[in-house]
Amino acid sequence: MIAGIFTGAAIHEYAAADVIKSYADNITLFTDIFLRLIKMVIAPLVFSTLTVGIMKLGETSTIGRVGGKAMIWFVSSSVLSILVGLFIVTLEHPGAGMNLEVPAEAVQTGLAVSGMTLKAFISHTIPTSIAGAMSDNEILQIVVFSMFFAIAGASLGEKFNAPLVSALDVVSHIMLKVTGYVMYVAPLAIFAAISSVIATQGLGILLNYASFIGGYYVAIVLTCIVLISVGYMVLKRDVFRLLAMLKDPVLVAFTTSSSEAAYPKTLDQLTRFGCSRNIASFVLPIGYSFNLVGSMVYCSFASMFIAQAYNVHLSFSEIAVLMLTLMLASKGIAGVPRSALVVLAATIPSFNIPVAGILLLMGIDHFLDMGRSAINVLGNGVATAMLSKNEGMLEETGTVPVEEVKA
Repeated sequence: MIAGIFTGAAIHEYAAADVIKSYADNITLFTDIFLRLIKMVIAPLVFSTLTVGIMKLGETSTIGRVGGKAMIWFVSSSVLSILVGLFIVTLEHPGAGMNLEVPAEAVQTGLAVSGMTLKAFISHTIPTSIAGAMSDNEILQIVVFSMFFAIAGASLGEKFNAPLVSALDVVSHIMLKVTGYVMYVAPLAIFAAISSVIATQGLGILLNYASFIGGYYVAIVLTCIVLISVGYMVLKRDVFRLLAMLKDPVLVAFTTSSSEAAYPKTLDQLTRFGCSRNIASFVLPIGYSFNLVGSMVYCSFASMFIAQAYNVHLSFSEIAVLMLTLMLASKGIAGVPRSALVVLAATIPSFNIPVAGILLLMGIDHFLDMGRSAINVLGNGVATAMLSKNEGMLEETGTVPVEEVKA
């Protein structure tokens, strides 16, 4: 990452415009290859681990109880992260003094925001084809199909589903092995992603937005502290061991700006920590669709920043409704490119906040996405560990998964 920053800055400073464009276009090939390799693993890994996890959980009452606890925590963490972002942006006022004028004509952001309705979200959740869902890496659709498939399989009893469970368990371990090979490409992909952005934009863009970026990352760090504090209440001192083990997947998410890139490694580290593989395989994919704490911090911070920049004054009730709308709208956009920007573009016009304000953020979105991707991974890891502990399915030593201890 450091090498990428220095290389990008040097190219931006000394190279001609056509050289900069050529470099930025070509070097990102390594990032594209890495993300494609990771996405190649995601669908079979989610399907195999989630199906095995649910089948091994057994009774539907257990599945419902764990799922219910997960959703309660996901909503609670979303509210907490929104409040943290709102607190910091109100305290700092990064958009104050910009005094931007609302454009007379509608501005095109280039973001696809159509269909952001409850009906569209529910319809999109149900896959018309599992093959199509897997080919498009629609995690939420894969989760829905896997849950139907696994619950039906579990209802047949161990006598019938044992061979399938064993086979899918092998598939999941193979996918994790493949991930290990893919991770060798990660350093090159990280270098390519960072150097490309810096070469195109220059270091100056970070200085121009220093107040916004600084305040945003203060909110991110504060949210991390809140999550870790809640985790400490449940996991006690084990939470620090968990943080040490999640360091690598969090760094992968941060430097690649993709929480998807960290999914396989996160699952692997959670089982090494001692989480029940069944719980981790069940909770983690759902968390990727519903536990977007980083996106919540970003949405609350960015929407209020744009309102401040255009001198749009919102009442307390309007702010409350805006935050609730952002929270609900974000739940159906996992895997959508620039998903947080899409949620903003679809939501803020209803509150008389100019959508043109999103253009202020698009140039630095890569640097903002780094933070929200990293904290999404951390939030999902902490949630999974807490639920494993709460269910009495966390191996205290953290050396081997609890299923292997029982075996």
